[in-house]
Order: sequence, then structure tokens, then C-alpha cells
Amino acid sequence: MITESTPYAGLLGGALIGTSAVLLMAGAGRIAGCSGIFRNLISLKFDGDFIWRALFVVGLVAGTAVTRPFAANATVIALPTLSIAIIGGLLVGFGTALSHGCTSGHGICGISRFSLRSTVATLTFMVVAIITVFITHHVLGG
Repeated sequence: MITESTPYAGLLGGALIGTSAVLLMAGAGRIAGCSGIFRNLISLKFDGDFIWRALFVVGLVAGTAVTRPFAANATVIALPTLSIAIIGGLLVGFGTALSHGCTSGHGICGISRFSLRSTVATLTFMVVAIITVFITHHVLGG
């Protein structure tokens, strides 16, 4: 399987993610860790942080809808069954709780702050992702 390289889209996306992380840190003094933002949002504490957390999550979802028309060669992603989605969500939730953050919190914000814990966590995420892709594509033939 050959995937077309999209360096400009990746560069733009990375710049937007980095900019949003800087703006959130500068404006609210918060780290743009998606798992923590979402976890604290669904705890339904209607404190001063609820509105910015809700807007952050709405922006993540709206961003995909807004950019979709500009993706000329976008592929349709097959959605998993409900049971697979629930199992996957629970595993991701467990993993982010175990590592005290997710790829956005550790990989974008933690590494940029020279956090050793975030560097180790990000390397772990990447190694597991590489192994998973290898197994699913080359061992299981997916």
C-alpha cells in the first residue's frame, strides 16, 4: 500500500496544532492535552473551565467538518462496530490515565517543555504504534 505524501497539509496542520497549544497555554495557562480536557469536561463540573473545555472539544469536531471539503483525495474511514469502539475507547482511556496524558499532552506540550516523562511516554506511544501497524499489516494481513 502506497500513501501519497502531503507535506504542505502536514506542515499546516502541525502549525495550527502548535499555535492552538501556545494560545491555550498563554490564554488560560493550560496544557492542550485532549484526554485531560475531555475527561474533565465529561465530569460535568460546571466551573470556570467548563466553557473553554467544551469549546475546545467542539472545535476539534468542527475542524474536521470544516476541512473535509478541502481534502480532494480524502479517503472514507470505515467506522468500527459499537463494541469495538467501546473497547478501543476504554483502552485509550486506561492508557491515558496510566501515562498521565495522551499524545497531544505529552507529544506536543510535554516535549516542548523538555519533560523527561513526556519524552519517555511519547517514545512509548510511537514504538507501540509502529509494532501495531507492523502486526496488523504484515502479520495479520490487514
